[in-house]
Parts: sequence; C-alpha cells; structure tokens
Amino acid sequence: MEWYELVASIILILLAIFVVVLGIALLFLQIMDKKQKQHAILRNFPVLGRVRYITEKVGPELRQYLFDGDNEGKPFSREDFLHVVLPGKYLSNVIGFGSKRNFEEPGYYIRNATFTKQVEEMRVDQKQTVETQKYVIDSDSLISRKEHTEKIVAKPWLLPDEDAVVIGPNCREPFHVKSLVGQSAMSYGALGKNAISALSKGIGLAKGSWMNTGEGGVSDHHLAGGSDLIAQIGSGLFGFRTLEGDFSFELLKEKAAIPQVKAFELKLAQGAKTRGGHVEGDKVTEEIARIRNVVPGKTINSPNRFRQFDDFPSLFDFIEQIREVGGLPVGIKVVIGSPDDADNLASYMKESGKGPDFITIDGAEGGTGATYQDLADSVGLPLHSGLVLLHDALVKHGVRDRVKIIASGKIITSDRAAVILGLGADLINVARGFMISVGCIMAQRCHTNECPAGVATTDPKLQNGLIVDEKKFRVTNYILTMREGLYRVAAAAGLDSPTKFNSEHIVYKDEHGRVYKVENLNPKF
Repeated sequence: MEWYELVASIILILLAIFVVVLGIALLFLQIMDKKQKQHAILRNFPVLGRVRYITEKVGPELRQYLFDGDNEGKPFSREDFLHVVLPGKYLSNVIGFGSKRNFEEPGYYIRNATFTKQVEEMRVDQKQTVETQKYVIDSDSLISRKEHTEKIVAKPWLLPDEDAVVIGPNCREPFHVKSLVGQSAMSYGALGKNAISALSKGIGLAKGSWMNTGEGGVSDHHLAGGSDLIAQIGSGLFGFRTLEGDFSFELLKEKAAIPQVKAFELKLAQGAKTRGGHVEGDKVTEEIARIRNVVPGKTINSPNRFRQFDDFPSLFDFIEQIREVGGLPVGIKVVIGSPDDADNLASYMKESGKGPDFITIDGAEGGTGATYQDLADSVGLPLHSGLVLLHDALVKHGVRDRVKIIASGKIITSDRAAVILGLGADLINVARGFMISVGCIMAQRCHTNECPAGVATTDPKLQNGLIVDEKKFRVTNYILTMREGLYRVAAAAGLDSPTKFNSEHIVYKDEHGRVYKVENLNPKF
C-alpha cells in the first residue's frame, strides 16, 4: 500500500468514527430534549432547535461583523468604532472618497466660514511635545497583515495658558485645564486595573487632560500615569466613607492632599442610570473592597441618592463644606429631565449665591458598566436637549459665568465635540471612546465580569490580555487626534480657537432640509 493510500484510509476511519460519535451525541441529545419540559422547540425539533439556539447565541457577533451596515450598529456603529480605533492605532483619521453619514436624516451641522483660519493663526500651545508611538502598515493582503510600531514625537494641541479653562477660580486651588477633552467617570471595579492603568498612563503622556475616577474611589491605578484627576463621590461614598458607611471628611482631606487630585464631583445621576451605582460581587476583589471600604465578593448597590442632602439648600451646603475642607473645586454630575430641572438649579444658584464650580451633564445616551434596560432607554433627556436647557437656564438667571459645564454622552469624535461646545459646554467628557482605545470590542458584557478584551473585568486571566505598555499609546493618540480635530473644525468655522464655539456656529437641519438656528430649538413641554 502506498503512503497516500494509507493516509486516505486513516482519514476515512477517523471520519467514520467522527460520524458515529456525532450520531450517538445527537441521539442522546434528542432523547434528553424530548424529555425536558422547559423548551417547546427542543421537544418538537431537537436538532434544529439546537442549531437555532447556537445561532441565537452568536447572533450579536454575526450582526456586528457580517450583517450590520457600517452605520447601523448600536450603541455604536462599526463606523463609530473605527473612528476611535484607527486614530488610536495610527494617529490619523484621514478618509477617502467621502462621508458615510446619511445626510437625509435630521441632525446638527457646524457652520463653515467663507474665510477660514490658517494654521499659523490658531491660538494653540505646541511647546510640550508628546513622545508616543504609532503603527505603520507594511503590507495588507486578504489573508495577512504586517505592521510595525514607530516611536514619534507628536504635537500636543493644547490651549495656551491665557485660553485655559479655569474651574473654581475662587477656590484655594483652582483647576486650570488646557485640553477640552478628558476622560469621563469610570471606576476601578467597573474597569480592571490594566485598563485603568493604561488610561492613566496614556492620558498622562498626552498632558493637559484629566481622568474622572468614577464613584469607586481613587486607586493606585488611577495615579499610575501622573494624570490630573477629578475624584468622583457617589451616593455609596466609596473611598470617602467609614466602615459604617458614613461620610468621612478625614478621608476627603487625604484625597485632597494628593497632588494629582484637582477637583471633586458629586454624582447625583448618570445618563444610563439615574440611580446609584451597581457592581456585581464577582468584580469586588479584596483590593477593590479595601479602596471602597466594602465587603469583598459582595454585590454593591449604592443608594438611589445621597443621604447627606435631599434638596438644593442641603446640597449646596454640602458642596460648601467639601470645598472648604478640601480647598478644591466641587462639581455635580446630573441628568436633565425637563426645563424645570434646569431652571430650579439655576434659580437657586442665583438666589443663594452658592453652587457648584462645575456641572457635568450626562445625556440619556451615556454608557455604564451595569444598569437596567428601563432606566437606560427612557429616563432622562438626551445630551443635545438637556445641555441646551441647562445652558439657557444658567444664562437666564445670570449665573452662567460662575460655573463650567462638562458634557458627556457618546461624544467620540472631534466634530461631535465641536457641536456640543457650540450648544453650551465648556469641556467634553469621553468614556466609551477611551474604552475602545484600550481594546473594548463592544461585547456588551461589562456587567458580567466576562469582558473578552480584559477591559471591563477584574478577572486576572482576562485582564492579562490587555497590555498596558501598548494600549497606553493608543489612548494618547486618540486624545491628540481629538484635540487636533477640534482645532481643524474651529479653523473651518473661522475661529482661531475651539474655545470660541457658541450657538452661532451650529445649525440644525430637519428631515425636510429646513435649517434652524439653535436658539429656535430650545425644547419645550
């Protein structure tokens, strides 16, 4: 017998064995499925039922990579995803042929100027260059892709000192911000240590931006990169509580003494969950429990609101106490639900002469590590509506100059950021854009501790896949691209700085092609 005949015989024998084993397995499953009482499809059609459940299980992945169009996926489309991944990896967002936006749909647009600004006319600080690295493609064929990394020196695209956004100018230690884009609240616990460390180091390399710690407290991983921090205090008081759960001004002093901590933020609400935070017990490791002063391995549900206040007078008094003890600016994070919400906040600021140094407004479209469908879909207004209401109310009551607005909610590209700045924001918060830059593939398993990319998980094995020293550069490149893009869009609008965007530079086009000024769009009930 020739060698190839022997090989063929072995293959046929193995194939026969496989068919027999498969037949036995299917027969066993058929018998078991016929006996079970839970699924009608499996009782009636055991084999086809199994195929159906397998297809259903992998359906999200099939849609994401094979069936959804570039602009169809939710909460972010494939096109959105690439708008973050490609700048982070290649430090470039150049496209060819044209936009994939559906221009028949209603939406916001930036007014271009007849006479745009030249690059040399822009008010920008490029003195502090950034040492980063990017990927360069060597070859890209159907079945293989080869690329290598190159260390480069990039421009920072920072605001000059005279244009810096100053939060809490009357505080003992005001917060001077030279980047219009920073990281929105993401806690250590919701994200793993490698993800938080990569974000901290990447933001630190980019200079001028900030991290919001989220309501899980200040961890060593947040401090790892030397970036500026906004320390968030949630209703659970994690990192600022005694073992009994009471607020601790001593712990507040400790955090305020950390040089990287530049401000405090009280989280009253979040876009995807206008309630207290939620972390599954599987995520609560010994380290996280120590940082938060909670029990390891036990699911954490924060109260729906702070127990320290229940109206504007008590809230503002609490803000005053924190500002006095910590010496740093104090802000609040809110979701606007109606014109009355914004008006009541602004009117009491005027009446009392008190209030926050900044207001972070999150839209209902904002993300989260874990929430409930009903809260995420239907509670609170989207950012574009809520922001206009808040800005207009503050202007109406004459207190807009006392407070800075930081806006968040699916703002992952510079043109979207420019629109939000034009609608009234001073600064932009980004969360899921940064998650994607460190490897998130939008598996939407953040609440399970089974994130396959090692981002939204505290599982050591899964976190091991996220290499901090590689992902940190993607974070840096993403920020730099966002900043440069803001300057590019500002120049197209005839502005020498993105800090000068206002409602005059934004228009809204409806589905019929009619164009409106922003001031004519103020939502009314």
